[in-house]
Amino acid sequence: MSHSLDEKKAIVAEVSIQVEKAQAIVIAEYRGLSAGQFTQLRTKAREAGIYFRVIKNTFVRRAVENTPFSGLAESMVGPLAYGIGDDPVATAKILHEFAKGNEHFTIKAGAMAGVVMSDKDVAALATLPSREELLSKLLGTLQAPVAKFVRTLNEVPSKFVRGLAAVRDKK
Repeated sequence: MSHSLDEKKAIVAEVSIQVEKAQAIVIAEYRGLSAGQFTQLRTKAREAGIYFRVIKNTFVRRAVENTPFSGLAESMVGPLAYGIGDDPVATAKILHEFAKGNEHFTIKAGAMAGVVMSDKDVAALATLPSREELLSKLLGTLQAPVAKFVRTLNEVPSKFVRGLAAVRDKK
């Protein structure tokens, strides 16, 4: 399917907008993947806020030109699908989980601002806890001393009341 020059410029502009907002880009080969499986992956990606699309490599090369992701251009060979997201862990996690369940879908490379990652690096990134998980752990850590202090303060009147109750029961 041949695109007119205006369509090509529009596609490059759309991808450029996504790349500007992106924290990570993951590229994967999809040879042999059925349309149903591809639809499942697109749905999961959309739910996670990931821009996931099959785009001609030349369009993406132009879009990443002069950006922190320009080093990824060397890996853009063959039929590729691109996952572009603002949460690096979520982007890697969604595509890595899908790749584990489908032998026809393989992660080829990835990139975060200025750093090109191999497929193993993307897998390692996918195993990290998500941003929300890390924030909840941090909040729990910050709340623990305060909660312990409140329990300690509460123990003084509680101990006094229990002592009074014991004296009352004795008499």
